[in-house]
Amino acid sequence: MVAAMLPRIVLACLWLFAASPGFAQRLSPLAATPDWAQLEKFQETITRDDFTHLLNHVYAPASAAKGMVEIEAEAVVIKTTLTPPTDFRLRFAKDAASAKPTPRFWRPAAQLPPAPPEQPLLGVKIAIDAGHLGGPWAKMEERWFQIGESRPVVEGEMTLRVAKMLVPKLQALGAEVSLVREALEPVTPQRPATLRDAGRAELAKLGVAAPRENYDSLSDPLRATTVQAQSELLFYRISEIRTRAEVVNTKLQPDLVVCLHFNAEAWGDPARPEFVPRNHLHVIVNGCYSASELRFDDQRYEMLTKLLSRSFPEEVAASEHSAAALATATKLPPYRYTTGNAIRAGTGEFLWARNLLANRLYHAPVVFLEPYVMNSEVVWARVQAGDYEGEFMIGGASRRSIYREYADAVAEGLRDYYSKARPAQPTVPK
Repeated sequence: MVAAMLPRIVLACLWLFAASPGFAQRLSPLAATPDWAQLEKFQETITRDDFTHLLNHVYAPASAAKGMVEIEAEAVVIKTTLTPPTDFRLRFAKDAASAKPTPRFWRPAAQLPPAPPEQPLLGVKIAIDAGHLGGPWAKMEERWFQIGESRPVVEGEMTLRVAKMLVPKLQALGAEVSLVREALEPVTPQRPATLRDAGRAELAKLGVAAPRENYDSLSDPLRATTVQAQSELLFYRISEIRTRAEVVNTKLQPDLVVCLHFNAEAWGDPARPEFVPRNHLHVIVNGCYSASELRFDDQRYEMLTKLLSRSFPEEVAASEHSAAALATATKLPPYRYTTGNAIRAGTGEFLWARNLLANRLYHAPVVFLEPYVMNSEVVWARVQAGDYEGEFMIGGASRRSIYREYADAVAEGLRDYYSKARPAQPTVPK
């Protein structure tokens, strides 16, 4: 979701301020201290030219990594805040021919064995991450709104419905499919009540020395600086995604992660939400880290893990096919970022690189989908119609169920990608 309510914006700004030069904090909220030795496995796996291109044009544009990642003739030197101070040195491969194999658990489509035309995803391991939570957590995570007495629009429930529709479609194409979450329940064992001490500690780091324990309402102008708000944010935005990442990276280990989301724009007062005239589509890959973000050791480490595992080409290719299929099915125009936290990726109009927690932490390539604006009147009307077969007249046009349209388009995009990217099955002479 692109839109964010004011309290979340305030906290995000505070977290970025915490990474400014001279501030003691060097870890993002709930992040573990990076184990820099894990990057040893990438020694001599990438050339200087390839590393430089990915760093400067994908992951850290506008010299965002200056002073923290220094490229030399034969190696790159990465600054850390280890005690005692220690830099990490990664040696480049002399050339592409002598580069060692890239260590990773996932397989690019081009390196998969051939598959029959009717099952182009045969053996491909795909994890579907239905974004957000829904259920009793929806209002807390601000992925819920309601117009009058109508059916509430709940993103976490909508993404899970699409995910469950998508599973058999991908299985029919030969994929091995897993759901990162299967119910309207958190994956993390943490809850806001168990994170209040952590929330209080985060606020102290941010300079809020004597925070209020609880906020008065969702529209409380000082809500962001309360222990309640901080602990809730740590729960649904940080702990939940970090736990999902652990599941993806250590248990599922897929070849591709598909993150399902619905978009929205600011709807004003949660008690009196308003429609917006815009409806659009975009897809996100990992990239475009800012200098402030890269001052966190964990984000610098995670960026380098993504760069060195060479996930970007796979993310772009799979995302462009997914975006094309969604654009054809939905007829939505592309969303365009006007802020500095995203840059164009790939060749089409729909794809952007942006540093999100999920696409940063998931070690496999990630296709992060953001179609539909939930608080546009036509999408709201489609949500009111629920799931159905065939087509109904909605907003002056004959339309399919929004859930079936979404799931079918994702399946078609991945079918098209793997059909073209993996090696062709040899022709058997008659």
